[in-house]
Amino acid sequence: MPERRAPGYHGRVIRLLDHLKTRGLSNREARAALTSGKVWVSGVPTADGGREVDPASVAVRMQAPRITVGRDVVVLWRDPHLAVVWKPPGMLAVPAPRRSGPNVLEVAGRVLGSALPVHRLDEGTSGLMMVARTPAAQTAIKDLLERHAVERRYLALAVGRLRDDPVTVRSNLVRDRGDGLRGSGQGPGKEAVTHLRTVSRHGDIAMLEATLETGRTHQVRIHCAEQGCPLLGDPLYAPRGVAARSPRLALHAAVLGFEHPLEGGTLRFEAPLADDLAIGLRQAR
Repeated sequence: MPERRAPGYHGRVIRLLDHLKTRGLSNREARAALTSGKVWVSGVPTADGGREVDPASVAVRMQAPRITVGRDVVVLWRDPHLAVVWKPPGMLAVPAPRRSGPNVLEVAGRVLGSALPVHRLDEGTSGLMMVARTPAAQTAIKDLLERHAVERRYLALAVGRLRDDPVTVRSNLVRDRGDGLRGSGQGPGKEAVTHLRTVSRHGDIAMLEATLETGRTHQVRIHCAEQGCPLLGDPLYAPRGVAARSPRLALHAAVLGFEHPLEGGTLRFEAPLADDLAIGLRQAR
């Protein structure tokens, strides 16, 4: 199976709306295509005409089903064993007790015929999520995750500066650090390892890349906060003023890569920063 790698941004860049006009779309047609999910950048639909793109990464799919970008679950890739989907912010990844409304697993299952959980993203997080389509694939993918054989990278918008940059954060995460919240501490817990680096700065906002070795609950949020860089929109681990600066958790699952556990071959997916976070970052500039 060949590697599936989203096009990189190695050439010239242009505002997406301007690029669509060079392809013969009027301003009205371009905006209509964007809002209905017909424009894809690096394999992911976008409605953000103001983002800068490499033209080679842009695909206009006029026959694609109409969607509301940023609200709907999108199946980006599938085979008989597994699928990779784009999770919108504000939607649960899997069913939760005493919670109603759709979740990613349920929606993906309707599209794919079946969808079994292998990992999850926080409700406020956007980006790439994997689901299994068969019990055999579910077992095989969980084994990959337990062996830390899945590449998982996140982009996060935070306030502050890392104490060291880049830095590897290694800690013992406990359920209650003393104030009822998860965090690094003594006692029974689980090892959590995150590699953090600053990608860019925009005033007092830093865009951080977090690469996971382990996948513990709230791991990125906790480690960023403990390094002096709480995430925008984080109601648990950020000061109130930082949490209020974003309507949702500013965390995006940007890269997912792994060896196919049943067919072999490398799969690697990259999802550009979600529209709402990209727009917020431009406003911060």
